[in-house]
Amino acid sequence: MIPQNYQQWRQCLVRDCGITLTEAFIAERLSVFEKSTHEETRRFVAVYGQAHLNNIIQWYRQAAHEMSARTQPA
Repeated sequence: MIPQNYQQWRQCLVRDCGITLTEAFIAERLSVFEKSTHEETRRFVAVYGQAHLNNIIQWYRQAAHEMSARTQPA
């Protein structure tokens, strides 16, 4: 199943695939997906389309924001 929203995407990565969303992992994925000329990004767009890539980028950014909000002192 291709995730249609942030919760599905996060569940797919964390629970189904066993990926730990760390700051380093998120930064690495964004560094690839935010470069339209990167070979992996071009392959991703060819398979899933630009709209889904835009969603993925937004979801990684949201995960990064949530992570930084948890580490901020209250």
